[in-house]
Amino acid sequence: MGEAWGAPVRLAATPRPTFCAMNCTTDNEDNECIRRCLDGDTDAFEGLVVRYQKPVFNAVYHMVRNYDDAREICQAVFLKAYVNLKAFDPNRRFFSWIYRIAMNDSINFLSTTHQSESISPSYPSPASGPAENLEASELGQRMNEEIAKLSPEQRAVLVLRHFMNCSYEEIAETLQIPEKTVKSRLFDARQNLRVAFVALGYRGGASHG
Repeated sequence: MGEAWGAPVRLAATPRPTFCAMNCTTDNEDNECIRRCLDGDTDAFEGLVVRYQKPVFNAVYHMVRNYDDAREICQAVFLKAYVNLKAFDPNRRFFSWIYRIAMNDSINFLSTTHQSESISPSYPSPASGPAENLEASELGQRMNEEIAKLSPEQRAVLVLRHFMNCSYEEIAETLQIPEKTVKSRLFDARQNLRVAFVALGYRGGASHG
């Protein structure tokens, strides 16, 4: 696999690919790449890397908030996926499987390092539009600090919901937890952020949905 990760990806208003954007055609292409790879065509895995490295990198980056750490985790995620490709269940969707590996590795990283850093100052946030404008503001920087204080589990549901545009069902599938647990963690994360908003003098609160 190549090392063409580049700088953090600047997401469009709706990141691509997202869970909602995936369709049967993409699933079929993924399954074909997997089949060829398992049949001995190791180059076929490159198609999966090209398709998913940007959204996976963005998800990991929003979790760990550091470019170099995100880059290393992403490389490990795709290596792990490649090594364990035989264990992939063809009845499931590859993108949910690779996202699950990415989020689990991110959570393990945060739990191990007890990281509570704000976004890396060396690179811009991989966002665009209103979210980018928010992060560029003083309020956004302070909110970054509060997001970094969330537990890894709360941060995971927040990232998947608000940065990767996943539904509750899709988050539950990725993290392998019940939907009610997704909603509970997201509620707690939003409450924590709402307290931070109020402390910063902003009383609009965190967004719902």
